[in-house]
Formats: sequence, C-alpha cells, structure tokens
Amino acid sequence: METVRVNLAERSYDIRIGAGNLAEAGRFLTERAKVTHVVLITDDHVQKLHAIRVAENLGEQDIEVDAVVVTPGEESKSLDVAAGLWEGLLELGADRKTVVAAVGGGVVGDLAGFIAATYARGLRFFQVPTSLLAQVDSSVGGKVGINLPEAKNMVGAFLQPLGVLIDTATLTTLPANEYRAGLAEVVKYGVILDAEFFQYLEDNTAALNERQQDVLSRVIARCCRLKADVVERDEREETGLRAALNFGHTFGHALETLAGYGTLLHGEAVAIGMVCAARLAERLGRVDDQFTGRLHRLLQSLELPVDVPDFDGKKIVDAMTHDKKVQHGQLRLVLPTRLGHVELVGDVAAADIRAALK
Repeated sequence: METVRVNLAERSYDIRIGAGNLAEAGRFLTERAKVTHVVLITDDHVQKLHAIRVAENLGEQDIEVDAVVVTPGEESKSLDVAAGLWEGLLELGADRKTVVAAVGGGVVGDLAGFIAATYARGLRFFQVPTSLLAQVDSSVGGKVGINLPEAKNMVGAFLQPLGVLIDTATLTTLPANEYRAGLAEVVKYGVILDAEFFQYLEDNTAALNERQQDVLSRVIARCCRLKADVVERDEREETGLRAALNFGHTFGHALETLAGYGTLLHGEAVAIGMVCAARLAERLGRVDDQFTGRLHRLLQSLELPVDVPDFDGKKIVDAMTHDKKVQHGQLRLVLPTRLGHVELVGDVAAADIRAALK
C-alpha cells in the first residue's frame, strides 16, 4: 500500500493506493473528518460492483449513507442531471455537515464534485475512483465540473477532497476499452513530465495489457505523485504550470464534442489528441519524427486509437476554440519540446493545426 500526500495551502490530503482498499473506506474517511451523513453518488455499473460495498463499510462506522445512482456515461455530466441531484440532496436533508462521496469513474467524480462544490455553497467531498483514468488523473487535483453541449468541462469549480481512496483491484472489473482509455492518461504523464517513466511504460506494455497488480500500483502511484507536484505549484491554473496536464486534450476534447459525448471515450480521444499534438510540434520544428514515432508505437502497443476520425478539419479547429486555454480569442496548445517536457504555445496557424490532423 502506498500513500501520496498532496500539500496545498488551504487543504492537504492523502491519496491511498492499494489492492483491497474499499474495505478501508469508512476508517479512511473518519480518520480525516467527523462524519455522520454521506450522500454517495455512483452509476448503474459501479453500484453493484463496488458502491454497495463502500456504503456498507461507511455504515459500519455509524455513518448514515444515502446512495444516489446516475446513468453511466459522459451524458450525465449535464446541467439537467446536476439539477436533479441538487433536488435529491434537498429531499435527503443534506446540510453543511454532509459529505458527498464519489464512487465511480471520471464522470461520477467530476459530477459529484461539482454537486459538492455548489450545493449549500459547498459540502465536503470524498473520492473513491474505480476506473484507471479517474485513479491516475481526474480524482487528483480538485477539478470538478459538467459539460455544455458545445464544450467539455466548461462549467465547474475547484474543490479539493478530504481524501482519495484507490483500490487497484477495481481495475479487474473494467471493460477493456475503459481500462485502455485510462492508459492514455498514464502515457501523458511520461510525455509531459518524466522521460524515465515513459521508458518504463515502453518496457512494461505486456504487464500493463495484462493488468498486473504490482505494475499498476507503481504506475498509479507515480502518476498521482507527478500530478500532485504540479497541482501543489499551480492549484487553480493561475501560473500556467498546470496547463501542461492538458497535453493532447485540446484536440481530444474537440473530437469528443464532435463525435457526441459517449461515442469516443475521453482517454481514446486524448490518445488521438496526443498524436496530433506531437505531429504539430514536429511540423513546427519543436520535436523530431523519432519523438512522434515512439509515442505512436507506445499508444498502439497499448491498443489505443491513434487515427483522427473522419471529421471536417475546419470543424475540429472551430471546436478547439472553445477550449478553456483560449485567451483573448487566441488558441493556445500544449506542445512537447522533448520527452518529459512540454510548453504552452500560442499563435499557431490554423493551417498547421489542420495539417496535424492528417
């Protein structure tokens, strides 16, 4: 079992990583706060697999637990679903002492966190991520939110959790495409922050494809530490450091939006987006073809998509202009300069962006 500490000015918290951790949910939470009421938000898929066990474990600590179940998928990160959850919390008698617990993947975590951040001007929040993508990325750092029809994650807040409890055994229950979508975010960390970690991924693709628990525990802990290091220096995306975490996401979010939420998984879109960003960087002379080739091969060896869907290039560029990194109408992109380092680049010609899509 490993623990990653996230040290922030207003609230520090632990990320605990290990197999079988769901059985520690109640004790983990009560060690960090006095809790009498939890509203547990999950989805139909996770409810029977994991959420019931978490609810029972919380109950063993004399905590009253109310479970609310949403429909799986990106479509649930909407204003309509959020409004229904606000009404639900009101009916359940939630007050400022209530804790909202997210048990599920990235969608559940983002949505539940947004509800916690906005209901009664802010409730405490607890994360139990059950997908690889959520464990290595979305559960860490305090970003919560919902989508608009035209733009992903455009409405949201920053809310740091009381803690994050990661049970690596939950990954054995993930469908193959969901598991591989999480691997895209894993690869991202190697590209942007840690060349040695990227090499480790290249050397252990077979173990990752087989979901070997020892390798997964090491990979998850390293990703959490890398992200925590960035968040500690730029918690609210004010200095530009945290923007590096969005490598591949400007392309990826545009592809997700055009495909229709839920058609292309987030991690799948990010995998394609990283290849596009690498091609663009190569076109601009920032990296060579060896860089792009290594990234392309690693993603392919992890059975992730690397080809852009058959969308109109102009529509993709237009969708990219809704990205949160746009400033004064100028699109800014996270582009690599070498393995383990990226920079935020502005004033990229639309023609170059379209060329990188091919």
